[in-house]
Amino acid sequence: MSLTVPPALLDAAERGPVDDEAFIACVRDSLPYAWATVSRVVAELAAGDADLADNTVPPPTDADRGQLLRALASDAIRAGLERHFGVRLAFQNCHRVAAFRLSAVDGERYRRFVSTRGQLLNQSPELRNC
Repeated sequence: MSLTVPPALLDAAERGPVDDEAFIACVRDSLPYAWATVSRVVAELAAGDADLADNTVPPPTDADRGQLLRALASDAIRAGLERHFGVRLAFQNCHRVAAFRLSAVDGERYRRFVSTRGQLLNQSPELRNC
């Protein structure tokens, strides 16, 4: 299961749309490793002048890897994180998550990161289990 949804939030979803704050709180509480990783990468982006910041350290456990995969493989979770942080997220290899400034999304570094060539060049034998 991707998220641990509190009963009150599930009730609200059954009645209609749910606001982003409630959804993001559910993501933060359900996927703490993913939340911490994305938060750290976004903070690094905000602290500098570069168009991107990324995580290159593999998760310490398979459970942590699973959290990152669930967060970034879900369109709703990923989009919620992007709206919350005001960035575009990109993902490679079960752990390499990057945050891009929205102004950089059509730029060369973004296109290179999300390209098939970029994916292939970011492979290594250590990452084949993910």
